[in-house]
Amino acid sequence: MKAIRFIGQLAKSDEGVTAIEYGLIAALIAVFIIASVTIVGSQLAAVFTAISTAIAAAL
Repeated sequence: MKAIRFIGQLAKSDEGVTAIEYGLIAALIAVFIIASVTIVGSQLAAVFTAISTAIAAAL
């Protein structure tokens, strides 16, 4: 109940709206970073697997 009232007060003030906007921007940046790391991580794992296979075959 107190949390809902607090969020309502934040939404009414300019500072609260600005804080919410910054929070949304930070959340979007976090989602972008997580997606990028996941994609690059998968591709990097495939590269290391190929290198490992090539080294094992050469020995």
